[in-house]
Amino acid sequence: MRAIPVASVALLGVAALSACVPAGAATGSGSTFGFLVHPATVAPGGEVTLGVGRGSDGCQGRVTVSSAVFDTVTIPRHRSSATARVHRDAARGSVHRVRFACDGRTGTVKLTIAGGGSHRPSPEPHHPDKGVHAGEGGSVAGFDVKETGLGLALIAGSVGAAYHLSRRRSGEDAA
Repeated sequence: MRAIPVASVALLGVAALSACVPAGAATGSGSTFGFLVHPATVAPGGEVTLGVGRGSDGCQGRVTVSSAVFDTVTIPRHRSSATARVHRDAARGSVHRVRFACDGRTGTVKLTIAGGGSHRPSPEPHHPDKGVHAGEGGSVAGFDVKETGLGLALIAGSVGAAYHLSRRRSGEDAA
């Protein structure tokens, strides 16, 4: 009789965990190293954070990051990110490749230079009968290990509390 509540708690925990995985984590940001450029769209003269995954499958050495829109940046082996300032004369609306090189392997990520003076980067037609426009949101913006760990801890805590409460109820029913 105890198998049913335990199985349901486990299934709910797995479902909640799979719903919390960001889309960028599933794709690896286009490389085995987990390269990251945040934000993915930046204004000329703006600053971007360049990151690399340092896990077991990630890059373990020094990373050289280059692009046509900023000076070459080196991420030391003991760090996982660095910043770069985009050239002020970068063409608005252009898309550039950011090249990451580490341990003899390379990978690229796209960086978009923000468009002109409009508050919206590109005009979109208005279709009130088609629902809301769901976009990339925060799921593609970056993979934060601390936030993921906190989310996992919260899920583990809720699964543990549900298991504890189901065990406690079973004990009260038997008495």
